[in-house]
Amino acid sequence: MTIRFDGQVAIVTGAGAGLGRSYALELAARGAKVVVNDCAMLPDGTARASQVVEEIRRAGGQAVANNDSVADRVAAGRIAAAAVERFGRLDILINNAGILRDKSFLKMDLDDFEEVLRVHLLGAVYLTKAAFPIMQRNQYGRILLTTSTAGLYGNFGQTNYAAAKLGLVGFMNALKLEGAKYNITVNTIAPIAATGMAGGTFPAEISGIIKPEHVAAMALFLVSAQCRETGKTVSAGGGYYAAVQLVEGRGVRFDPAAAVSPEQVAEHFAEISAMGAAAPYANATENVMHILTAQIKK
Repeated sequence: MTIRFDGQVAIVTGAGAGLGRSYALELAARGAKVVVNDCAMLPDGTARASQVVEEIRRAGGQAVANNDSVADRVAAGRIAAAAVERFGRLDILINNAGILRDKSFLKMDLDDFEEVLRVHLLGAVYLTKAAFPIMQRNQYGRILLTTSTAGLYGNFGQTNYAAAKLGLVGFMNALKLEGAKYNITVNTIAPIAATGMAGGTFPAEISGIIKPEHVAAMALFLVSAQCRETGKTVSAGGGYYAAVQLVEGRGVRFDPAAAVSPEQVAEHFAEISAMGAAAPYANATENVMHILTAQIKK
């Protein structure tokens, strides 16, 4: 199986450097026409996205630069429109753009909290909102969101970032159900890579083995026609790939016809917290039915 994107059009946000650049270059190398979105400017006044577009064109690919911010509703609409205006369609959306404003919660200014949510969470929502109807009309689409280990597991000093990143998983969990009947998949990647955004997080000996290209391999599969999976969260980095899933423990069932006291909860809390025999659920209805069916039978 060879994965190609000939005739397809992709938008990659935050594609001026790091992971986004790697995604854009690889998509173009495999035949996609790419809208390279990045609102950052270089010190000489050059748009960062333009440099990536030049790389793609020199390699024989097709791309156009877009400097709009995903954090603005109107600007996000222009990004989606740019794909259709320049290339006539839109098949793939990779929501990758992001910023960091790290600080402990007590010291964090709420402006910094909101700004991170606007870029990561609302930025993905705004652009997906603009792209979704285009994909719906074509009865085809591949949407990729970007979460993080900070959102999945927590990280000190990143309450804003973690909230946004886990919020994207919730967004995916609901949107996958709406996209299914239109052949639109929605998946989420949790990347680990040595990029400018990661700063000096990784020592030199580690940086050399967690390259953006490793993450790009998974990202491109998830946005390919060959991938029919939807609603998946996948960790990717350094040649390691694994599905990540929210699961629920076996739990404790009290008699629903009787009162339950806080003391009873306290007495059984270790059992309530145990994760042995944990199970995943495909959607909220499936989970609620699991909870209620056994209780009703009592």
